Amino acid sequence: MDKILLEGGPALRGEVRVSGAKNAALPVLAAALLAEGEHEVRNVPDLADVRTMGRLLASMGCEVGRDADRAVRLRVPALLKPEATYDLVKTMRASVVVLGPLVARFGQARVSLPGGCAIGARPIDQHLKALTALGADLAIQHGYVEARVPRGRLRGAEFVFDVQTVTGTENAIMAAALAEGHTVLRNCAREPEVADLAAALNAMGARIEGAGRTEIHVEGVERLRPLRHAVIPDRIEAGTLLVAGALTGGDVTVLGADPTHLAALVEKLREAGAQVDAVPGGLRVVGDGPARPIQLRTAPHPGFPTDMQAQMMVLLAVGAGSSVITETIFENRYMHVLELRRLGAEVTVDGKTAVVKGVPALSGAPVMASDLRASAALVLAGLVARGTTEVQRVYHLDRGYERLEEKLMALGARARRVKA
Repeated sequence: MDKILLEGGPALRGEVRVSGAKNAALPVLAAALLAEGEHEVRNVPDLADVRTMGRLLASMGCEVGRDADRAVRLRVPALLKPEATYDLVKTMRASVVVLGPLVARFGQARVSLPGGCAIGARPIDQHLKALTALGADLAIQHGYVEARVPRGRLRGAEFVFDVQTVTGTENAIMAAALAEGHTVLRNCAREPEVADLAAALNAMGARIEGAGRTEIHVEGVERLRPLRHAVIPDRIEAGTLLVAGALTGGDVTVLGADPTHLAALVEKLREAGAQVDAVPGGLRVVGDGPARPIQLRTAPHPGFPTDMQAQMMVLLAVGAGSSVITETIFENRYMHVLELRRLGAEVTVDGKTAVVKGVPALSGAPVMASDLRASAALVLAGLVARGTTEVQRVYHLDRGYERLEEKLMALGARARRVKA
């Protein structure tokens, strides 16, 4: 099992290019199921989760290949096996986004209940309610969602999500794209990845308006054409690299970072004392001493992203004074705290709230990643901890970051991966 070794100290400097967004690529790849033919998805990161999605699509009968130019090419047949098995879905919760396309195009699906990171319950009840509203008959049997469309084709409907859900919104708009009639979805997730999926679907011939807002309208069409799309840059990877620059007192330009996708993070970095400016092609961050204390509350987009909470905690852990973080999205999203304490961080947790008291320095030690974003946080901590930090179980990191340690090394970090 691979691990990453880091020697803390150097300030990061230079330019680094962000990869394509995993959380945009996965639903776009699933959207290919909506149309027979040859599909091309560009700017796709080479990540474990993307490879898992490729295996899942192949298991249904699709042909999946990857080019040297970072494009994934798929051939989707007229008929395929509309089933996503437990062996594949258990490793990646986002696999559930195949449910909407399968039900919409084939009138049936059998999809395993999802797995993924151990950061608390993330039910798919909103996915199922939305599909039921569109006319699907659903049952949970033996750990699988079994779906049928008695009328042969989904029908347009009005549906209000009880809570905002990114993958639930994505499943619903993909299903509605081939439904008969008009669909109105309310209380939708506003994340950029939802808007990117809608752009890809519209390029296929779908008629979707309002993606990126809380109300989305979909006029169903009878068929869609093959997909040609380049996914957006990964805003969470971009944010992680910006925090790394600020944390180390460095000067880092993240090429491909979209300021409109990162407004909440940029605001908090500036509040903490970092200088962040839009530059041609990206964002530049300059760190200036220990972070000032702040209050931070995670929220659905356009609020502060829960996927950046752990990384910001590291910045505040070596800051001045005491900061307060409130996690509102997931329970169990403070699993990185125990490992940060091993490095000398002073963090106390009470329910959804974490109080971070800044310390002068962290001290390197062996630590173990518990989930994807916790992995990134521990790598960031190793950039400033005195001595050697050994981050174990980095397979979590590889699910969402494309060669993160290599990008950090290119900026001057003393880091290396040790193969198992």
